[in-house]
Amino acid sequence: MPEVLVTGATAGVGRHLAVRLGQAGATVLVHGRDPAKVADTARAVRSTGGTAREYVADLSVLAEVRALAARIDSLDVLVNNAGVGGLHRRQLSADGYEMHWAVNYLAPVALTRGLLDVLRRNGSARIVNVGSAGQAPPDPDDPRLDAGYDPQLAYARSKLALAAWTFDLAESLAGTGVTATVLHPATYMDTAMVRAAGITPLSTVDEGTAAVLRLATDPALAGVTGRYYDGTREARAHPLAYDPGFRARLAAATDRQLSC
Repeated sequence: MPEVLVTGATAGVGRHLAVRLGQAGATVLVHGRDPAKVADTARAVRSTGGTAREYVADLSVLAEVRALAARIDSLDVLVNNAGVGGLHRRQLSADGYEMHWAVNYLAPVALTRGLLDVLRRNGSARIVNVGSAGQAPPDPDDPRLDAGYDPQLAYARSKLALAAWTFDLAESLAGTGVTATVLHPATYMDTAMVRAAGITPLSTVDEGTAAVLRLATDPALAGVTGRYYDGTREARAHPLAYDPGFRARLAAATDRQLSC
């Protein structure tokens, strides 16, 4: 059965996804920041008959992201699900980046890069990036948001960057057997993040979980790469995500930020 790493697996879509994968017989690599919550999710996975392994790391700290990747030597599916949203005041990560940018964008890029050799080895692997329909053009050269801070805009900028990087990643992996897709699981799911932002939920966590699970496991999607989905429907990301000039600028800025 497949080995699947789910980041941010201790709440919301991540936890539901981990349990659903366990029910399907997968080995779930359960990631979270809180050891107690990681252990609780792992128990929930095992209670379904699935196998769970526990991984604790703070994805806002690039050193911990890289250490997490170094601990994993076998993997079929990577689900970059962990994220933050709606931080009402600007917060900087330990590495000096605005927190939405650090967790929603730089962390999945760094983690994926650290796991690419492992994913390539099995000849057929998937990378699923959990994005959002809320997308806005970022300034890749202002990762601290020194030019001004708005929490919704900061979140949307990180998610557009995630989509653009996914498309570059898919192109770079062509012919390797590793695919990369990105999706907006569902709109305003009933999660702690949405409720903390004061937003009335419009979708269930089950709806979002089903959309992510499909990209991660559906045999009909084997080989499908470089696509963006709104739920289970193929859609289009923000136009800039397809713009070669923007993507080149983003890639150069990302390389500089991750090399620090």
